[in-house]
Formats: sequence, structure tokens, C-alpha cells
Amino acid sequence: MEVVVPEARDVVVIGGGQAGLAAGYFLRRAKLDFVILDDQPEPGGAWRHSWDSLRLFSPAEYSPLPGWWMPRQPGEEFPTADHVVAYLAAYEQRYQLPVQRPVRVNGVHDAGAWLAVDTDRGTWRARTVVSATGTWSQPHLPSYPGSEVFAGRQLHAESYRCPKEFADQRVVIVGGGNSAAQILAEVSTVAETTWVTARPPRFMPDDVDGRVLFDVASQREAARRAGLPDDGGTQQLGDIVMVPSVLEARQRGVLRAEPMFDRLTERGIAWDEDRELDCDAIIWCTGFRPALDHLAPLGLHTENGTIPTEATRSVAEPRLHLLGYGDWTGWASATLVGAARTAKPAVADIAQHLSSAVG
Repeated sequence: MEVVVPEARDVVVIGGGQAGLAAGYFLRRAKLDFVILDDQPEPGGAWRHSWDSLRLFSPAEYSPLPGWWMPRQPGEEFPTADHVVAYLAAYEQRYQLPVQRPVRVNGVHDAGAWLAVDTDRGTWRARTVVSATGTWSQPHLPSYPGSEVFAGRQLHAESYRCPKEFADQRVVIVGGGNSAAQILAEVSTVAETTWVTARPPRFMPDDVDGRVLFDVASQREAARRAGLPDDGGTQQLGDIVMVPSVLEARQRGVLRAEPMFDRLTERGIAWDEDRELDCDAIIWCTGFRPALDHLAPLGLHTENGTIPTEATRSVAEPRLHLLGYGDWTGWASATLVGAARTAKPAVADIAQHLSSAVG
């Protein structure tokens, strides 16, 4: 899509992935004047960059954006990343969302009555900004002694694509979440693997998949609306969903986790002084941090990498909303269905704020 000349808008949405599109759906329904700025060359958000075998945890009908349920993928119970990308691209067209790409946002500034969104294509003025940039562009690589001397290959899960590049190698996989378990499951079919976690991995029951997680999240949201105590939701069930590849890995006996090592050596990893392990590669499945650098000019206080919010609205800058970064911006807001649930009240709040400002 050709990028239009920057001008003033009621709302500028930064990020054209699932959270940005969910916001766009409700902004259009609210009849607000808005634009979505996306730094990617094509639709699909972070799903365009996932490893080749990544799939949803649940059937398509459990992962909708607002207004249009994801169509089933022929021959596949759990949709592939490519199917999700195609769905997001079709969603943009179905609702004629005004996505401009590629547009890189350099910073958001306080400009008096407006927020100024400075981009590589000019500066937009916005009465409200919705930041929906996600986390994929900010992989977290922990600092460990010896990282600079290790002679092998180190990469984050963000850069992992397929197991064949590790064939016949000795690979250490670090992390106790779903990414680590799934990457371990397939890399262990072609390589000698060692799984390392900071704490013993917590596996969900075999019969729990995205359908159960969807129901638990729904119950949790209903309890929140009713003012009932939060029971922790899916965290009570465990951290790792037993998708088919992980179940198969368990059958092969490769889901055995070692405690976290203390340092890296030139040839591998070491636990204190009494044990070392040689390896050719280390895959860090150690999560992501919110991509918030574009908000730095606003000078907002951060806590553990997050911005204090009331629901999705910034406490210090009420013209700013944050969508899709995780539970701190709404339960399960980093998922497809969670993005929809979070975007609806956020846009309602934005519409009310803009209406009262005009009045």
C-alpha cells in the first residue's frame, strides 16, 4: 500500500500485527479517524518471522480476531504460522483497515495538544496513540560469564528456523517454556541435545491444549469483570503445552532438563568447577521484552521494562494506550483472541476520552 502524506488523526496505531489489527477493527466501528503504521514490508506481524514448524496450540476457531473467525486450514487441526499470516493479511483487506507500510516509527513526542509520531516518512499528529509493537523484535539474551569466549554458535529462538542446520551437532537449549520444549523436540531428532532450565520444567496435562487455555482465560476474564479474586489462570496448569511434537519427544526420553549452568567456556558450558559439557551451539529460548524504544521521548517511568498502566492506558500519559504486550496490558493480550478482548475496552475508553475532550 502506498504511504500517504502524514497528517493529523484521532488515533495513530503503531504496529500492524494482531493487536494493531484488533484495535483497527474497533476503531473503525467507533467511526474514529485513524491510521495503522507498520514497519514490516508485508502483513502478518511477528508470525512472518517464526520458525518453520510453529503452530497454534488450538484449532482455528479458538483463535479469532474480532468480527471474523479464522477459517480452518485444510488437513490441519492446528493451523501453521503461514495460515495465520494469510488470515491476518485477509483480515486487513476484509475490514479495509488503513495500514501504511513499511513505516518505521522513530519516536513519539509530546507536542502540546497533540502527540507527534515521528517516522521515516514524516511526522503524524495524533490525539491518541496506540502502541502495539509487541515483543518479537526484542529478544532477551541473558548475560553469562564466558559468553564472549564461547567459540560455537549462539542464537536466540527468534533466529531459529529449522532443525536441519544443527544436524549431527551437540546443541544446548536454554529455557523452560513452550519455545524451548518445541525447539528441543525437533532439534533432538537430528542432533545430540541438552536441555537446561533455571527451574524444573512444568508440563501441562496431556489433554490441555489451546481449547482449555481459551476456556480458562474466558473464566478468568469473567471473574475479573465480576470483581472476584484472580486465581492465576493457566499458570496453575503449568508452563508447557504438550503439543504432539513435545509428546513424541517425551516418548523418546529427551525431556530431561539439567539445572542452569554457571558459565560458558570456549568449548561449551560449565557448572561451577566440577562439570563441563562441550557443545557446538546454544539456542537461547529466554523470552522477549516489550518493544518500547519508540516511546522513550515521552520520558515515561518503566517498571521491569513495562510502563505503568490502568488497564491499557498509560498512567502518566493518558493519551497513550498499550496493546498486546502480555498480561500487564490485559490477560493473554499477546494471543490472537486476547488481543481482541483487550482492544475492545481500550477503544471504548479512547472514544469516550476523545468525545469528552471535544465536548
